[in-house]
Amino acid sequence: MNKLIANVYCVGRNYRAHAEELGNDVPAEPMIFLKPSHAVTVMDGSGIALPADRGEVHYEAELVLRIGRRYEPGMTVDELVDVMAFGIDFTLRDVQSELKKKGHPWTAAKGFLHSAPVTPYIAFPGAAATAQEDFLLRKNGEIVQRGNISRMIFSLQQIVDHIAGQYGLGEGDLIFTGTPEGVGPAYRGDKLELAYGSRTLGSCVIEAGPSAT
Repeated sequence: MNKLIANVYCVGRNYRAHAEELGNDVPAEPMIFLKPSHAVTVMDGSGIALPADRGEVHYEAELVLRIGRRYEPGMTVDELVDVMAFGIDFTLRDVQSELKKKGHPWTAAKGFLHSAPVTPYIAFPGAAATAQEDFLLRKNGEIVQRGNISRMIFSLQQIVDHIAGQYGLGEGDLIFTGTPEGVGPAYRGDKLELAYGSRTLGSCVIEAGPSAT
């Protein structure tokens, strides 16, 4: 993870089953929020400290794209993305619920330190080829999430076009493309592993965070 990180864009509710499991409406256009670049850390097998006193911390596994060049109208996602990774959008779920009730931004629930761990980068084979494999999140050896970008509400091309048109896209930007169903709590001592097809790409252990007891 030696490449520049600029903006960190995240797509909310991009899998219908995930929106439904949380009782949320399915959006009519990509729902975008941001995380600070300081939230990003590498899943290299070491520990990650999460907040321990702010309610449940939920994992949300996602495909992560890195933008390799400045967006120009008409460019395809295959031209824009140089490498990809898989990551976890950690969310303070209790905090988020309260923010939603008040109509406040999600930053406090989504942007805390270490809330965006990602695997080491791998080559981006193109949007069509990426859909040939599922990505998996294992918690303590058990598969808890399985996703495939073919089941996203908004395609990778729709996502980059929308973000570029609304906010701009340039080299070093990361895009967390949305999580499938199966999100749930992560507790102190849990081991989380992200895999793409048969390859485990990265892992971490929750060193601090809420206790399951």
